[in-house]
Amino acid sequence: MKIRLIGEGLTLEALLNGSETAIALATRMPFEVRLARWGEEYYGDIGDPLSMALAPDARVEMEIGELAYWPPGNALCVFFGPTPASEGDEPRAASPVNPVGFLKGDWQGLARLGNAITLTVESAE
Repeated sequence: MKIRLIGEGLTLEALLNGSETAIALATRMPFEVRLARWGEEYYGDIGDPLSMALAPDARVEMEIGELAYWPPGNALCVFFGPTPASEGDEPRAASPVNPVGFLKGDWQGLARLGNAITLTVESAE
């Protein structure tokens, strides 16, 4: 499923991966999320809880541009570079997250944004 993240002067395209968590996240759209920055990751509570546990493919090592859901914080995570937990240039979550998709196109604008942003997440289909 194609989605858009819109706000702070950016429109980011993304593709959800079809996992159970991604499908549950898609049922919440459209929604607005306030995201805090942690290194080169934004994360924030999506509102109504998904009530999802960690998925079998949950992990801490992520890829640049990857989207994830963090069950303990009911949070959407957007990884665009190293975080304080990273051991190199790879993004690393503070604890395991459920991968839900990838940003597409020019998402490097995230690096220029501040410590807190607000994005609207909506379907692009």
